[in-house]
Amino acid sequence: MMSLSLSYPIHRFASYNKQLCALRSPQSHHTRISQHKLQQSSSFLGYNPLRVSIDVSGEMNMKRRGGVVCSAAALTPRNLQWVCTISSVVLMLAKGTAIHKSFLVPLFALQAPTAVVSWIQGEYGIWSAFLALLVRLFFSFPGELELPFIALLMVIVAPYQVANLRGTKEGVILSLAIAAYLGFQHFTRAGSLQKAFDQGSIIATLAIICILAVPFLLLI
Repeated sequence: MMSLSLSYPIHRFASYNKQLCALRSPQSHHTRISQHKLQQSSSFLGYNPLRVSIDVSGEMNMKRRGGVVCSAAALTPRNLQWVCTISSVVLMLAKGTAIHKSFLVPLFALQAPTAVVSWIQGEYGIWSAFLALLVRLFFSFPGELELPFIALLMVIVAPYQVANLRGTKEGVILSLAIAAYLGFQHFTRAGSLQKAFDQGSIIATLAIICILAVPFLLLI
């Protein structure tokens, strides 16, 4: 019994010594290095540059599509109406043109955006028209302010049959006819295309081009 009990720890110590020697041996060290390199190579092989290029190209295509959507969204009917309204007001106040400016009043009434019409027909617009009319009774307006005041009154007192033309195809065709007539007057009385783009007439010329382009784009 004494011999068996002594042989068991000796045998266990020998097996532990063999394992320690195997770990310290250069062969096992090289084996661990080769396994580490194999893991690195497998991770490198898992990298797919084609997948990355496809993802990058997909993101670029999405950005390009977003730019197209933004540029298309800028040509909405509401934005075009704002451009035509601002151009009409600029032509009412501009001096570098010889057009018959009274035609700008119905053009303004036909192409004014809904927000502008709602403001004019609301309480603030009515009070503005009342105060302007009260001032007009006792004082004289400059010639440039007469047409905006008349346009304000026309939007307020317009019957619903005329107001319903706003935003319809018939109203756009009528606006295009008025704009074409004003454009013909402007470029004919300017004398030449070069004179129409002189320093004193370029603002009026750009406004004429805008009121011509907006009804045309709304018809497309």
